[in-house]
Amino acid sequence: MLYVPFGKLGFNVSRLGFGTMRLPTVQSDEGAVVIDRQQAIAMIRHAIDQGVNYVDTAYGYHNGESEIVTGLALKNGYRERAKLATKLPQWLVREHKDMDRLLDEQLKKLDVPYLDFYLLHALNRDAFERLKNLDYQSFLKRCIKDGRVRHVGFSFHDDAVTFRDILDNYAWEMAQIQFNYLDDRAQATLDGLLYAGEKGIPVVVMEPLRGGALANPPKEIAERISQNRFGASPAELAFRYVSHFSQVVTILSGMSSPEQVEDNLRIFEDVPVGGLSAEDLQFVSSVKAAYLDRTAIGCTACNYCQPCPQGVNIPGIFDLYNRSYRFGDNAILKNEYKQFCASKQDASSCVSCGVCEEACPQQLPIISTLKEIEKMAGCRP
Repeated sequence: MLYVPFGKLGFNVSRLGFGTMRLPTVQSDEGAVVIDRQQAIAMIRHAIDQGVNYVDTAYGYHNGESEIVTGLALKNGYRERAKLATKLPQWLVREHKDMDRLLDEQLKKLDVPYLDFYLLHALNRDAFERLKNLDYQSFLKRCIKDGRVRHVGFSFHDDAVTFRDILDNYAWEMAQIQFNYLDDRAQATLDGLLYAGEKGIPVVVMEPLRGGALANPPKEIAERISQNRFGASPAELAFRYVSHFSQVVTILSGMSSPEQVEDNLRIFEDVPVGGLSAEDLQFVSSVKAAYLDRTAIGCTACNYCQPCPQGVNIPGIFDLYNRSYRFGDNAILKNEYKQFCASKQDASSCVSCGVCEEACPQQLPIISTLKEIEKMAGCRP
C-alpha cells in the first residue's frame, strides 16, 4: 500500500480509501434491501489489515445504515487503525442547533467519541449560502474545540467557480470532490483541484471510477484501454490517472464485494504520484473521447435522487439506458425495462415534480430523459 502525507496534518494516509456508499446488500425477511453486515464488516476489516487507513461514510448512505455498519466494523481495535470520516447532511439543517443535533446522532450511530474528519456534505451554491446564514463556522469551531471532531472539510457537487468560493471562505483542512478522467472538466474540475493544491488544502477524491462505469467499458473501449503501456485493467488505468495528481491524498473506492477489495489492494501497491508521462495522459484523453461518444446520460448512480416520491428507480433506469446506448442495442433497453414496469419503478410514474433534478449533483435533465426512455421502452398502456 502506498501512503502520502495528509497535507500538514501530521500523519500519512493510504492512497486507497474505503468508501461505504456501495457495500454488499441482501434482502431482509421483510423484503427490504439492507447491508450484508457480516460480509461488509469482513471487507472493511480486511482492507484495514492490508494497510487501508481511511474510511469514509455518510448519514444517508444505505438509507442510514452505513454509519451503523461502519461503526461495527471499526470495533475490536480497528478504530485506532483508521481515520474515520462522515458528513453533515446539510439538507436536514434548518436552524443552527440542527448541526449539533445531527453530529451527536451520527457519533451515537457510529458508537465513537470523536471523528477524525467531519465534512459538510454535498455542497453547492445554494446549500453553502444557507449554511453561511446559519453560521456554520461557529459550529465547526465549536465541535473541534469540544473534541467531537478533529478536522473539518466539505464534499462538493457544483461548478468550479463555486468550488473556489467555498475554498476561500474558511480554513478548510480538506475537500472531497468527484474527479476522474471523464469529469476533469466537470464540477470542481482539474483547475479546481490544482487551486486547492495552491492553497495547501488536501483533496480526497470520490467517484474515481465514475460509479463503476470506468471499470466496465464496452468492448471497443476496452480494446483501446488494453493498449496502455502498463498492461493496466480499465479500473487500474482510471486509478492511475487520479493518483497522478499530487494534490490528491486519498482515493475513495466504494467496494461492494471481496473481489473488488482484493483487486483494489493489488492495484494500489503501485499507483505512484506523477506516474503518467505526457504520452500516457494523451492516451487517457483518447479513451475519454471514446467514452463520451458512448454515454447517453452522465449518471454516476450516487442515489441522491432517491427515493423518488413516485417510486421511480432513476439510477437503475439510467444505468440500463446507458448500457443499451453503449452497445447500440435498443433490445437491451426494451427487454430489461420490463422489470421496472413489473415493480412499478418505471418512468411512467414520473409527475415532473422536480425533486430529483434539485438533488442531482450532476445537474442532469432527469425528467426529460425519463420521458424519452418511456417513449422508447414504455410497457404501460
